[in-house]
Amino acid sequence: MQNFFLDIITVMQSQLWFYLLTVGLVSLCIGSFLNVVIYRLPIMMQREWQTECRVLLADDLKPTKADNTEAELNLVKPNSTCPKCKTAIKPWQNIPVISWLLLKGRCASCSNPISVRYPIVEMLTAILSLIVAYTFGATEQSLLYILITWLLVTLTFIDIDHMLLPDQLTLPLLWLALIASVMGITILPTDAIIGAACGYLSLWSVFWLFKLITGKEGMGYGDFKLLAVFGALLGWQSLLTIVLLSSVVGAIIGIALLSIQGKDKATPIPFGPYLAIAGWVTLLWGTQIQVFYFNLLGY
Repeated sequence: MQNFFLDIITVMQSQLWFYLLTVGLVSLCIGSFLNVVIYRLPIMMQREWQTECRVLLADDLKPTKADNTEAELNLVKPNSTCPKCKTAIKPWQNIPVISWLLLKGRCASCSNPISVRYPIVEMLTAILSLIVAYTFGATEQSLLYILITWLLVTLTFIDIDHMLLPDQLTLPLLWLALIASVMGITILPTDAIIGAACGYLSLWSVFWLFKLITGKEGMGYGDFKLLAVFGALLGWQSLLTIVLLSSVVGAIIGIALLSIQGKDKATPIPFGPYLAIAGWVTLLWGTQIQVFYFNLLGY
């Protein structure tokens, strides 16, 4: 079995098309699973919070209506169903992207529209993974960054929907980055630890300074942890690039969305997606960005 996997790795390293095809197909399937995580994880967290609150308040823990209708909910069960007619989705109706196109974006049973975001998440996951695979080749670093890309896609869409970056995703990412440094896949462990600490404390300091001045909270603790992840991956030297890039991206996209949607500029917007975009871009092209920036300054 070990020889079999070694042979596959050898083929991937020598045959770029096979490597990219494998990454693309696997990432499409992972993207389909990420849709489940994006939808279900916040619901699971909400149920857990409700249970903890009822215990804290000495409630008699009477089951709620949601508990009765969906007694068991995790990332595996129940099987996917149409939200309208509750018909179970057949395996051949759940092929990433292809099934959505063949069904013309509608449920096979009741013709209820299926959100276009499902194939978008699948395609986005595959495209970003392919970019990472092509950039770093068939290496351990590539595998690590592809896994991180999958989790960043999940965090981005959960934050867009709920303005929430779950600890269930950010903390494992942080530990993964630190372990990768110990294994010699990324930066030195000392740089990773310092980067994680600086990443967290930099936004934490801005948060409290803003709160002391305005009495309002400008961002969430999940943003601190996400920047700590990038600090652990890339070191403290890349944090300024990530923060500046995320601020620029956030300002451009945020203002555009508020204008299109006709919302007030005081409307809160999630910062996590812009931080994820900036961190991912820096992960791939951080050195080139820094060289370009210093060249503009004449250094």
